[in-house]
Amino acid sequence: MPATVQAGDELPPLAVRVTRDQLVRYAGAALDFNPIHWNERFAKEVGLPDVIAHGMLTMALGGRLVTDWLGDPGRLVSYGARFTRPVVVPDDSDGALVEFTGKVGELREDGTARVDITAKFEGRTVLGKANAVIRPG
Repeated sequence: MPATVQAGDELPPLAVRVTRDQLVRYAGAALDFNPIHWNERFAKEVGLPDVIAHGMLTMALGGRLVTDWLGDPGRLVSYGARFTRPVVVPDDSDGALVEFTGKVGELREDGTARVDITAKFEGRTVLGKANAVIRPG
């Protein structure tokens, strides 16, 4: 993170490939074994195009964009997002490419700053109203 933070500062982008094996690991860690995250047949039966990533996994990766930039996850005060579209994860070794960008949207009187996060899969936004409040160093 730079020594000073200004409104408009851009965070280094983050590109992550989400694979099916990562979904299985995440399911075990989060205890979220919903079959839409691992069973292609079930996902399609409920109207999805294929297996989809856990929304909270996608959100966590957006948080990583911010904490990597901060260098200290303790400076992350709060973080929120809405799930707007699923990340469809193919059954191959490449997985789904999710691209994250961020920009300092506001400096606040209390010394914190708001970082606006964009998460895209196949050129479309998958997190809405994603922003983090940080305490710059």
